[in-house]
Amino acid sequence: MNSNSSSFANPEAIGALRGYAASRSKRIRKRLLDLALTVPLLMLCAPLWLMIVLWIRTTSDGPALYRQQRVGVRGTLFTLFKFRSMIAAPDSVHREYVQRWIRQGESARQAGGEFKLATDARITSAGAFLRKYSLDELPQLLNVLRGEMSLVGPRPALAYEVENYKAWQFQRLYALPGITGLWQVSGRNRLSFEQMVRLDLEYIRSWSLLGDLDILLRTIPAVLRGTGH
Repeated sequence: MNSNSSSFANPEAIGALRGYAASRSKRIRKRLLDLALTVPLLMLCAPLWLMIVLWIRTTSDGPALYRQQRVGVRGTLFTLFKFRSMIAAPDSVHREYVQRWIRQGESARQAGGEFKLATDARITSAGAFLRKYSLDELPQLLNVLRGEMSLVGPRPALAYEVENYKAWQFQRLYALPGITGLWQVSGRNRLSFEQMVRLDLEYIRSWSLLGDLDILLRTIPAVLRGTGH
């Protein structure tokens, strides 16, 4: 796995995840599915990537690719790739929002908007479109190729999000984070944090190849409708 060797979550919390261990054969099958779909997707998306890069670079200052440290499987830190959809600015508003979302058990809308804060003043004009149709997440295919993420899995956690986890919520870190997941096709922007975690644990416990394929197929219409963001 090409990720940072440091681990964010404490060993005691990660130790509680052992009961969720997937068999080696399941992990191999999941990895083969990821590679079988990711490699052709990367090639097919190349022209679209070029257009997005040009759009971002000509409409706002800064690089087209955005890098952010996330907490992955078993608390391992890794660098997540996205197309930049915001101007450079402090993330204090989003940090406070995440804390409310987790601690108060509110749904995303009750906590002040969708989880991605679609009304955030930092979002560029190009970024608003990219986020609506989840195009900003395309570079995460590189994370899948590197073995840091899977096509399907729990949403990649932010470090300042994990700081607010209760002990049982660390269990969602047992699986590789995904570009999409059960959380996304089940009303992502309407879920409370606790509901999202319970969906993650349901996914981890009942994982199957057919289940991953079903989630991927259900993601397509959500993205096309602009409701998968």
